[in-house]
Amino acid sequence: MKREIYKGKVVHLFVESVTLPNATTIDMEVVRHPGAAAVVPLLENGKVVLIRQYRYATGGYLYEIPAGKLSDGEPPETCAVRETEEETGWHIGRLDKLTTIFTAPGFCDEQIHLYLGTKLTRSRQQLDPDEVLEVVELPFDDAIQKIDDQIICDAKSVVALQLAYTRKTLS
Repeated sequence: MKREIYKGKVVHLFVESVTLPNATTIDMEVVRHPGAAAVVPLLENGKVVLIRQYRYATGGYLYEIPAGKLSDGEPPETCAVRETEEETGWHIGRLDKLTTIFTAPGFCDEQIHLYLGTKLTRSRQQLDPDEVLEVVELPFDDAIQKIDDQIICDAKSVVALQLAYTRKTLS
């Protein structure tokens, strides 16, 4: 049995009767999400393009990689390029998949597709009315240090930056 509790702009909440692998049946609250894509934009000079975005739920600003929710039927690659350009004003010429992660698998089915974006060219930033952010360009080493210093603490950004940095240093 599935009972809808709430349908919003971003999430859809259900209470679902679930039979677990151990044959126990329980009611679970499950957030359904269309998924998202996020990018580590890497400039030719070795700097990464981050955003410092206001996030009400966290009580302030977070350093993040550009990201956004998938539109209905939209391929993750298309979303990744679109969101990066809208948020940063940089167009991605080459997109390489890093991985796909679950954000909060204990209660949510959201997956974020993570990419490395290179061959960037200047474009035009087009923020949504609810986006309050500034674009920050940092040397890659400084971004990694901000993870170590717990200044960058957004999970998608930590995972993507570390994977991209490992690829960069191994190549």
